[in-house]
Amino acid sequence: MKTFELKGKVREELGKRASKATRAEESVPCVLYGTGENVHFTATASDLRKLIYSPEVFIVDLDIDGKKSKAIMKDLQFHPVSDKVLHIDFLEVSDKKPVVLEVPVKLNGLAEGVKAGGKLALQMRKLKVKGIYTDFPEAITIDVTNLGLGKTIQVGAVKIDKLEILNAKNAVVAQVKLTRAARGAAAAAASGK
Repeated sequence: MKTFELKGKVREELGKRASKATRAEESVPCVLYGTGENVHFTATASDLRKLIYSPEVFIVDLDIDGKKSKAIMKDLQFHPVSDKVLHIDFLEVSDKKPVVLEVPVKLNGLAEGVKAGGKLALQMRKLKVKGIYTDFPEAITIDVTNLGLGKTIQVGAVKIDKLEILNAKNAVVAQVKLTRAARGAAAAAASGK
C-alpha cells in the first residue's frame, strides 16, 4: 500500500471560531484518533489535495510538530456549496489492531460475455475490508475472463488472504450486461432454430 507524508501543527484553540480562522489561512482542521489521546492539528489544504482527490488508499505518515505516527483517513467533511474541505478525521493504525478501509476494485482480463457482444459494468468501485493495515493491497484485482453474457461476480466470490470483506455477500461487484445488439442477436438465433 502506498504511503503519503503529511506535516501538521498542533491546534492550541478549538471550537467554531478557531476552526473558521484556520480555514481562512488555507489550512484544514484535523483530528487524530487512535491509540493515545486525541490530537487536534491543522494541515495546509494544498498538502492534502493529493490525498483527498485520489481513488487510491494511502497510509498517512503524519508528522505533527515532530511527533510521528501512521494513520488512515477515516472521515472527510466538505462545504455543501463551495466543496472546500472543512474537516478531516485520521485514525492511528498499528500492526496489532485491525482497521476497516475501503479498497478500490480493478477488473482484469477480457470477459467472454464482452466478446459475445455484452458490456462489462463495474457495480462497486470499492469494497469495505477489515484487517491489519500492512496486509492491505493497493487494489483488489478481480479476473473477469470467464464471466459470460448476463453473468455477475458477487462479493462472496471475492477472496483476499488475511483480510475480511464486510460488504453483503450477495452484492454484485461486476457484471456483463446484455446490450440491445446482443439481445437482438440472441433473439434472431432463437427464432432461426
